[in-house]
Amino acid sequence: MTSRPGPLPPAPPSRGDAAAAAPLTDGEWHRMHPLTPLLKGGIFLIVILGYVVNSLRDQVVELFIPGGGGRQDDGDPVRYVYEHGVVGWVLLGIVVVLVVLIGLFYLSWRMHEFRVTGEIVEVRSGVLFRTNRKARLDRIQGINISRPLVPRIFGTAKLEIAQAGNDANVQLAYLGVRAADDLRQRILVLASGAKDDDRRHDPARASNGVLQDRVDEIFSPELDPAAVRATRIVKVHPGRLIASMLLSGTTVFIVLAVAAMIVSVAVTGEYGILFGLFPAVIGAGGYYVRKFSRSLQYTIAETRDGIRIGFGLVSTSNETLPPGRIHAVSVAQPLLWRPFGWWDVRINRATNAGNGASNNQQVSSIVLPVGTAADVREVLDIILPGLVGTAVAGPSASQEQLREGSSEAVNVVDDSLTTTGDRGGFVHSPRRGAWLRPFSFRRNGYRFVQGAVLLRLGAVWRSLVIVPLPRVQSVKVSQGPLERGLRLASVHVQTVQGPVAARVGALDAQDAQRLWSDTAERAVEAAAADTSHRWREREARLGAGGDAAVPQAVDTTAPTASDATPSGPQGAHRTDAAPPGPWGEVPPPGAAR
Repeated sequence: MTSRPGPLPPAPPSRGDAAAAAPLTDGEWHRMHPLTPLLKGGIFLIVILGYVVNSLRDQVVELFIPGGGGRQDDGDPVRYVYEHGVVGWVLLGIVVVLVVLIGLFYLSWRMHEFRVTGEIVEVRSGVLFRTNRKARLDRIQGINISRPLVPRIFGTAKLEIAQAGNDANVQLAYLGVRAADDLRQRILVLASGAKDDDRRHDPARASNGVLQDRVDEIFSPELDPAAVRATRIVKVHPGRLIASMLLSGTTVFIVLAVAAMIVSVAVTGEYGILFGLFPAVIGAGGYYVRKFSRSLQYTIAETRDGIRIGFGLVSTSNETLPPGRIHAVSVAQPLLWRPFGWWDVRINRATNAGNGASNNQQVSSIVLPVGTAADVREVLDIILPGLVGTAVAGPSASQEQLREGSSEAVNVVDDSLTTTGDRGGFVHSPRRGAWLRPFSFRRNGYRFVQGAVLLRLGAVWRSLVIVPLPRVQSVKVSQGPLERGLRLASVHVQTVQGPVAARVGALDAQDAQRLWSDTAERAVEAAAADTSHRWREREARLGAGGDAAVPQAVDTTAPTASDATPSGPQGAHRTDAAPPGPWGEVPPPGAAR
């Protein structure tokens, strides 16, 4: 016997297709789409049917074209059954197997249930071995709707709720496409702390006819563009996407491998080596086709409930990342992209899809596959307000105020993509750092903006890393024997695991210690003011007329111990700043630890 946690959530508005989601969020147990067992296990039946059809091929041809069936194989099972007069028994066995399979599918569907309450999304399934998975609404890292090709044909979709941890995601597979989209919106409303869904005033979806609506659902990555209510939308140009793939490191590796094989044939005269090219060509072609089809129709949009990322052509996927769920952002430029001024944007998230979870790992890390500096600025304008805006404007700020609060970080990143030295207020490696960073010692550096720490890295492969201070897990300073001899050190601002590594090396030892102490102190202050886990709760309280106590933002602009080291453009000139003590010295009372 299970108890229902918390009060029942308010019913969603009954308008248009959104009414399909209303009974799904009432706290009671509900079942998946009736075609779920077929979509999950139907491939087994398709394999059996293909085998039977292939076995009957010669008999069917012989029936219509005497003598056209070709040579009859003595080991043909269908011919054996016919010649021994056991056709009836075989048909009876097939019927029994089909009845058993249908019964198992029905039982599996009956035992696969889910419920959505005001606090959790819970799924239980299994006939002999029962499984039960729960996702807390205030810990949701993202909600993804994926539609593989076959489920899209049947008008179904998979809704996956991303949670922090390894293999912690919760799947609702499969639901109707409209119900999945509306349920996603409703779960986000409950997770945000809002009192009710303000989408009740949105116009109902316009219908262009049953056939046209089905075609739109199949080929559109975003089921309801009107529900996005986006103020900014960034799209990836297909031609630029193809060119970026051809100029990738994978292409360079393939070209070098082919060149090496050709040279080997020319030197040794052994043409058998060329046969090794065929698997490589097939594998490379498949890789590029999959990557291209997955990256087509890539869009990034700003919504009230977070960032909406959609991509895919054959199998489409679109995910909403609530505010505060991004732990680090990286803007990077490979060497071959530099003549064209292209960049990509990647993020770290506190989720790791494991066994049984979605394979759409691309949407979990890549926010912008390829784009110009203008595209990067648009993407940063979308993702940074919810990350660093709160530290400046406070937890009760509007979206426009958050965007204004994050403008400094956006401007610094935009102006620092290609800079070196102390330009932009960065503290960079000293000249003796050239022994360890011969090309990038003048570019490697850091600086603070309100709400984030920025790391500028690399000279050949440029990158700029933004770590929101509320998301900092810890700060690590390390010195190897060479660094110790050169009075250098490395600093690692640790966040959740992901493709973004917030680590800068070859810094002056005293600069590294300043970065360590300032980051630790500012991170504690920013975490105290962070309310992104319930990003619309204060709005709901104020809308209800109550002025309940809400944690106020810590004034990060007030003088603190770390403010003795300026973090603005003058941060590179610290003539009046007292350097921290030696590594072994005990910090004074009140210092960041």
